[in-house]
Amino acid sequence: MAQTLYKLLRQRRPDASIDVLAPPATLPLVTRMAEIDRGLPFAVGHGELRWGYRQATARRLQQADYTQAIILPNSLKSALVPWLAGIPVRTGFRGEYRYGLLNDMRLLDKVRLPRMIDRFVTLGLPINAPPPPISFPELQVDLTNQAQLLASLELDPTEKILGLCPGAEFGDAKRWPAEHYAAVAGMAIAQGLQVWIFGGPADQAVAREIRASVDVAQQSRLLDLTGKTRLVDAIDLLSLCQLVVANDSGLMHVAAAVGCPTAVVYGSTSPAFTPPLTDKLHILSNPLDCSPCFQRTCPLGHKNCLNQLLPAQFTGIIRHYAE
Repeated sequence: MAQTLYKLLRQRRPDASIDVLAPPATLPLVTRMAEIDRGLPFAVGHGELRWGYRQATARRLQQADYTQAIILPNSLKSALVPWLAGIPVRTGFRGEYRYGLLNDMRLLDKVRLPRMIDRFVTLGLPINAPPPPISFPELQVDLTNQAQLLASLELDPTEKILGLCPGAEFGDAKRWPAEHYAAVAGMAIAQGLQVWIFGGPADQAVAREIRASVDVAQQSRLLDLTGKTRLVDAIDLLSLCQLVVANDSGLMHVAAAVGCPTAVVYGSTSPAFTPPLTDKLHILSNPLDCSPCFQRTCPLGHKNCLNQLLPAQFTGIIRHYAE
């Protein structure tokens, strides 16, 4: 989603050097963004202070002589390194007691800026400037790496592919049940598609659940790639899918950014805040009085926003992409 900001910066300042400081887990994404010059690792976990590491990072940033830092998270800790580095202009929303750490502080108007991408993009503009048209993210596909993956994983891209992304690091309240994913997989296989399951090591358990719930006769058409690919590999393989079904997750945004038609199930979160940034989009949700709650786990214990969102709603979507 932050690539919407990078695109704006590159349009407004074509000769600028744009570097991204990000956690190692997501840093590979910037290697597929044409707007970015360098990705810089920032290996601090959520909630960690690690003062010495932050000071060392700030000293490295000082050597690059940056003129501006745009801080996307709203936490106090996220503003420490640009301040320690003495970067002249430090832009961000007021957030968590960041007076002094930021010197180009913005007030967040959630009505005027309802989506996360609206908020990111406005930080690349002068204060109170009207938001411009937003360019969707575009991740570059490495065809050489793609070919190597197809060979090493023994994948066949000549038949139509349904991609499943059943994980969501935010929490269980974002995760559609494994048996529902299995029903969609079975529906797709019956209509001639093969099914690839994407995700990291943390998603291997749910992938096994999906596979176990699919009819034995269909299992040869379902390929579990969880834990077998890097993030950049997922970019190259998702680009081959005719359709991706996903939770509101990072891989959902990746699928949209490689131009793949994307169907997203929403539970505790809202497409009004973090929609897939593509015109090839299907949104499925089960509006309840208690949703969206934006909680990691269902506060009522039933998760009906997702449990009652039934696979039958995908029948027409699957048929369309199978034809």
